[in-house]
Amino acid sequence: MKDKKETIFTKPYMIMILGLISCFLWGSAFPSVKIGYKLFDIGAEDTFQKIVFAGYRFFISSIMIFVFSLVTGRTIKIKKEDISKVGFLGLLQTSIQYVFFYIGLSNTSGTKGSILAATTTFFSVILAHFFYEEDRLNAKRIMGVLLGFAGVVIVNLKGGAFQGGFRFTGEGFIIISSLVGALAGIYTKKIAKNISPFAVSGYQLFLGSLLLILAGFLGGGRGLVLTSNNWMLLLYLGFISACAFTLWTILLRYNGVGKVSIYKFSVPLFGVFLSYIFLGERLLGFNVIISVILVSAGIILINKE
Repeated sequence: MKDKKETIFTKPYMIMILGLISCFLWGSAFPSVKIGYKLFDIGAEDTFQKIVFAGYRFFISSIMIFVFSLVTGRTIKIKKEDISKVGFLGLLQTSIQYVFFYIGLSNTSGTKGSILAATTTFFSVILAHFFYEEDRLNAKRIMGVLLGFAGVVIVNLKGGAFQGGFRFTGEGFIIISSLVGALAGIYTKKIAKNISPFAVSGYQLFLGSLLLILAGFLGGGRGLVLTSNNWMLLLYLGFISACAFTLWTILLRYNGVGKVSIYKFSVPLFGVFLSYIFLGERLLGFNVIISVILVSAGIILINKE
């Protein structure tokens, strides 16, 4: 007999609600990080300072999770044999993924970065086919992925080509970050079955953030100077990861990777509109409308029972 938590978190409406909340938070990270570069005076060529910035963000995220767990009485204890597993996840999901993400995002627009980051879903659904029997590709899922991925591509096109060209250290790094994120999602599901989601999220963010900060300082980065204008943004970025990663880990614990990851197609939609609102980046008009239709159709098709 399933326990109450498993019954709740496997319900389609709960997967949709928690999945979309996570994706909204991740979508808001694109303009937030870009704003953070300005507030913390991080230049385009200041690579290691970007890594320090990422490390501070995820360190704060981990502390938020630990404090929330202690206040609410949730367990964050892990067995000795699980420390290496969570540590590897931190290296993969926090350190490696976000080195590519932060550098890539600094070399492209928030709109374009959020769109390209949605390739995580494409990679996740394909990879899950080879790891989990319940996530095998079928005609309906393939069609849904193709529709969604077509929407991701179309919203980024202008005159038949990618807007502004394609830079490996910009758009290319965002795509690499997405692939690493998809691999991390597969690994998260593997280790999250017997470890508290709060412990998985908290420790992987904590260990990953320390690696980022260490790498940043060794490369010549410096500590962040907090002011009345930037500390609230840093706290919000920390909250994004603390909340989104924990919710996502809970969903992956009780559901198939493909069934959960498909909602990441909504990240570029949130990212595009929030970049328009907070960064003043131009909406792409007709392309956005077509993309919304295709992405929504893909989500419905894949999740339709």
